[in-house]
Amino acid sequence: MKTIKILGTGCPKCKQTTAIVEQVVQEMKADVAIEKVEDIMEIMKFNVLSTPAVVLDEVVRIKGRVPSAAEIRELLASE
Repeated sequence: MKTIKILGTGCPKCKQTTAIVEQVVQEMKADVAIEKVEDIMEIMKFNVLSTPAVVLDEVVRIKGRVPSAAEIRELLASE
């Protein structure tokens, strides 16, 4: 099972990213655990300075912007 972590403090862009990821995972019926990380100390462990960020299996894939649904699909399909 893959794990996607969404790093963000709860801003509107972080919430939008969470919604997009959840929608794509549901559409693809992917076996993925989605985890929301809002603790700033946890976020800093990933060396991310701008949120939102999407982490797939402990690797930062997208940071500082809201990804498109197509980008998330591509990420999940390529792994």
